[in-house]
Amino acid sequence: MSSQTPDPYVPGSTTAAHTDSAPPSGARVGTVVWGMIVLALAALIIIAQLGIITLNGTYVLIGLLIGAGAALVVGGLLSARKRDNSPTTGKS
Repeated sequence: MSSQTPDPYVPGSTTAAHTDSAPPSGARVGTVVWGMIVLALAALIIIAQLGIITLNGTYVLIGLLIGAGAALVVGGLLSARKRDNSPTTGKS
């Protein structure tokens, strides 16, 4: 008989590798916001190349920064609100 304990990081092992009861988290807010920025820039470049509108780079940059900042703040607040529903133990 072997006296070795099963390795939790080896597939097929008899012990569970991850026993947390925490649910898997979704996409991070920052990832979603940066993805939206890239998509918005791509759409603006395509529209500008088609000649539908003329864009001022400074105004586009300011608008994207304001929108991204607002999205990050709102997403962070919503994420923190969802995460803070667990009861506290009273310890600091």
